[in-house]
Amino acid sequence: KVHLVESGGGSVQAGGSLTLSCEASGFTGNNYFSQYFMAWFSQAPGKEREGVAGITSNGGGNGPGITYYSDSAKGRFTISRDNTKKTLYLQMDNLTPEDTAMYYCAARIFGGFWSAAATFSDWGQGTQVTVSS
Repeated sequence: KVHLVESGGGSVQAGGSLTLSCEASGFTGNNYFSQYFMAWFSQAPGKEREGVAGITSNGGGNGPGITYYSDSAKGRFTISRDNTKKTLYLQMDNLTPEDTAMYYCAARIFGGFWSAAATFSDWGQGTQVTVSS
């Protein structure tokens, strides 16, 4: 089973930046990190988990994957991956209090809509992001 560990969360003031990281391990057999579609989700208290950004596998190479963003993340957040390091990143700029949530890293091999949480097979424990005004 793929093991995902997020880090980089914290407390910042509005307008600040954070970079989240997600280190992946536990790949066995013919499964490799580079084969997985990866995504970041957020979940605020009392709300459903929602997709923030996703990035495709890139065929085993280390080039950029195709990226997807929620409307609220577009233009402020950047998702990227380093297949050599088996790590997913989320650069978060111009943060607002509305971005306050637990952020989760998720992985899947099979397809589906990029932000459909039910299609992801592996999840991290989350890292908390708190933005004050």
